[in-house]
Amino acid sequence: MKTKHQGPGGDLNGFLDAGSDMRGELHFVDTFRIDGHFTGTVISEGDLIIGVGGEVDGELLVSRVFVSGTVKGKIAAAKRVEIATTGRVFSSIETPSLVIEDGAIF
Repeated sequence: MKTKHQGPGGDLNGFLDAGSDMRGELHFVDTFRIDGHFTGTVISEGDLIIGVGGEVDGELLVSRVFVSGTVKGKIAAAKRVEIATTGRVFSSIETPSLVIEDGAIF
């Protein structure tokens, strides 16, 4: 499964669907998508996609993150952070590359 935000590779190996609520520490290898609500820490050398309905409260330590939903907390991305038009980010961001589309909230 690919989205317009995914680069080469990008095999989706996890998904938190809308209506789901998860707490704790999340580790994954390649790409994980959140459309539900996650509270805690995400640690990966892969890519995190936060869908339009997705909400994350916590700390993100990933390679790249693509935000179309809401993030509260801290983002540390080794490669890139992209905030789409529907994205709402209320957190500190540490990354070498930041893209904020028109209409996004940061």
